[in-house]
Amino acid sequence: MPDIPIFPDLAGKTALITGGSGGIGAETARWFAYNGVRVTIAGRDQTRLDHVAASLDAISSGHAAIALDCSSADQLEAARTALIERLGGLDILIAFAGGGTSRPAPIEQVTERDWRSSLDNNVTATFLTLRTFVPDLKESGHGTAVTMASTAGRAPSSAPLGYGVAKAGIILLTQQLAQDLGPDSVRVNCISPSAVLTDRTAERMPPPVRQAIADTHPLRRLGTPADVAAATLFLASESAGWLTGATLDIAGGRLMH
Repeated sequence: MPDIPIFPDLAGKTALITGGSGGIGAETARWFAYNGVRVTIAGRDQTRLDHVAASLDAISSGHAAIALDCSSADQLEAARTALIERLGGLDILIAFAGGGTSRPAPIEQVTERDWRSSLDNNVTATFLTLRTFVPDLKESGHGTAVTMASTAGRAPSSAPLGYGVAKAGIILLTQQLAQDLGPDSVRVNCISPSAVLTDRTAERMPPPVRQAIADTHPLRRLGTPADVAAATLFLASESAGWLTGATLDIAGGRLMH
């Protein structure tokens, strides 16, 4: 077993992780599986989901994968029906689906299509996911949700404009829901990573570029999916039982508030 912290209160709980077909979401799913959580991963690529699901089954039993576009309310409702029928309830929601397809550009060169795509794939997908599953988190009696932002949503950056604005929206959405759902004993927190070296980014980022970006961080390294998984695991556990509405900057010191 890898050197993964164990939070005994997580054992036996159920979790849905969107964006679970690779990278940060897949690593987070594995960390939850090692903690005895029954994990359902969701993503758009069934082949990649099946690969991650096999790695979860090698750790423990009771896991599942659902092909899902989180920007579709209908697909989310169908996924909820299947999940609740199988598990009976949901304790933990990890809303990590998102990302960007556009390139950084001056505002006059940002197309309406790219702008809407950034918002739909990030803040709208997160909103729809939360709207769909919050009733089940309330029903749990100890539900918790973790959303995915970015340092691009915390301060102006070189990221695409729509992406940064969408991630900033996720942070405010998290804070608003933390306030609204606190009386229902539902905690909602946010993870905000800086540059994380996933397999996909490693393929696209030559070593000299990696080092140049690492050097902009006080800790002089890029983040890893495990860095984000560790913070997410903590936020989902009762060790963070008095934390809600928080945004954790998993950023190697690049961003300090």
